Amino acid sequence: MTLWALEIEYNGTPFMGWQRQKHGLAIQQVIEEAASRIRGGAEVTEAVSAGRTDAGVHALAMVVQIELPDFTPYRIREAMNFHLKPHPIAVLRCGPAPEGWSARFSAKARSYRYVILNRPQPPTLEVKRVWHVKAQLDEQAMHRAAQLLLGHHDFSSFRASACQAKSPMRTLDFCAVRREGEKVIMETKARSFLHHQVRNMIGSLKMVGEGHWPEARITKILAARSRPAAGQTAPAEGLYFTGVEYDPPLELS
Repeated sequence: MTLWALEIEYNGTPFMGWQRQKHGLAIQQVIEEAASRIRGGAEVTEAVSAGRTDAGVHALAMVVQIELPDFTPYRIREAMNFHLKPHPIAVLRCGPAPEGWSARFSAKARSYRYVILNRPQPPTLEVKRVWHVKAQLDEQAMHRAAQLLLGHHDFSSFRASACQAKSPMRTLDFCAVRREGEKVIMETKARSFLHHQVRNMIGSLKMVGEGHWPEARITKILAARSRPAAGQTAPAEGLYFTGVEYDPPLELS
């Protein structure tokens, strides 16, 4: 068997998240079952991902490691996609993993996108893929406020109560907010994030965009180191895992 790196895309709506659950279908389970079928029903090693997304969160380029036969990348990709049906998961690219590489621990940076549909009318074509916010948002104020989050901070105010990370300290490398027509989009990047950190950040930035909070309040929220000081946890359906960086980069096809 060979350790493979798979770059996958998925719609998180029908899943309980990445990690296997006692009740409900998880993306990890579907990946492992597809791999088992390729191996003739044999038990497979645990699939490990670069990030463990929550229920309803989507991915454009999640990276997963799993042991599979020593086939060509084309054959692995086609076989996995055949056995992943009818689930909304697809292997986009793949390749043999470098020696000593880990999808999770070798990651140098992870990127997320959050999408808000900002119009009075509810979504139709993008149900469960955006956060619908009716009130007009000031995306420029949200962007300026987002810059106050950059750098190395104690992000306790943006941390879920169930977060299992040993430390609330994180370094946010990038965070930008822009408008594309009726959509307000936040892009952010860090080596790692706390549980619900991105969703809690956008929940607070929404309050700024609606004019309920001044931009400078973000600094006070950080200093408070208390979850009740920040805004709501934004819905999972607007969140996308957009990529992971490794050094050296993976060679996938």
